[in-house]
Amino acid sequence: MAAQIFSAILVIIIGVGGCVGYFWGANKLLDVIFPSRGVKGGAAIDNLRRQGVIRPWLFIGPALIILTVYLIYPVVQTLILSFHDRGGENFVGVANYSWAFGDREFRNSIFNNLLWLLVVPAACTFLGLVIAVLTDKIWWGTIAKSLIFLPLAISFVGASVIWKFVYEYRGEGQTQIGILNSIVQFFGGSPQVWISLPLWNNFFLMVILIWIQTGFAMVILSSALRGIPEETLEAAVIDGANPFQIFWKIMIPQIWGTIAVVWTTITILVLKVFDIVLTMTNGQWNSQVLANLMFDWMFRGGGDFGRGATIAIIIMLAVLPIMIWNIRQANKETGGH
Repeated sequence: MAAQIFSAILVIIIGVGGCVGYFWGANKLLDVIFPSRGVKGGAAIDNLRRQGVIRPWLFIGPALIILTVYLIYPVVQTLILSFHDRGGENFVGVANYSWAFGDREFRNSIFNNLLWLLVVPAACTFLGLVIAVLTDKIWWGTIAKSLIFLPLAISFVGASVIWKFVYEYRGEGQTQIGILNSIVQFFGGSPQVWISLPLWNNFFLMVILIWIQTGFAMVILSSALRGIPEETLEAAVIDGANPFQIFWKIMIPQIWGTIAVVWTTITILVLKVFDIVLTMTNGQWNSQVLANLMFDWMFRGGGDFGRGATIAIIIMLAVLPIMIWNIRQANKETGGH
């Protein structure tokens, strides 16, 4: 344990120190190559101009290199791999894609992902908006927001472990330590293995992601609500609008762009959901989703690189249009800057 902590601290020191050293050294080197001090006339102006052109590339250059090595290259390689066989050696054309849409488990994963898409973004956005409005005018609102935001700091695996105790089931005659089964038993019901109930277990898993992401939606929407001009709200009150009308007809239209961005951001996360399903059910009892299915085909049972890569490409194609829309929406919000 001590060795792991020491390694983590060492990595942080080296990583942060390396970044600081790089940017400081790059700036110094640029000042030496194109000096602006001690140089007179047009030469100084030319050197400053050259510094202005080169310096941004010094800052974003490492990020572009890392992006190319760890994102663009893997995408291209995965696309190529999706047209090859199990071992990634022989070209098989679109056979993997034909298999995917004809496979029962793949279709079940698509159905489950659609369920997640229908429920989770809507629930997170709605709850985040309601909480942001309700806690905006009360003195303990900041404390409430902090508590609701807290799950966002927990990893998906950590949150899943927490919720395992909520859904925990013990055999008949044993004391139920799971919160949900304890409540059911208190009211005279029978304990259940909740995460093994087909279809319903998907909703029990969704609750975990909703619990985590509601805080994110709340913070973003709370900021948007604070940006609404007070004059419009005062005018609505003078005109006789009640709180419900002010909320739906005045506030919502003015923050609709932010609501859409929050919705689509959570939608992208849902399309890639993996950790929760892996930790809670591992895709059993008809709870499989695309990301976990990809992991199964790629790394389990001997691995099938072709089929695993095919599912990865399908997930990417599903996410891509939403990301493009999100970027365009963000550009509109910022006026293209």
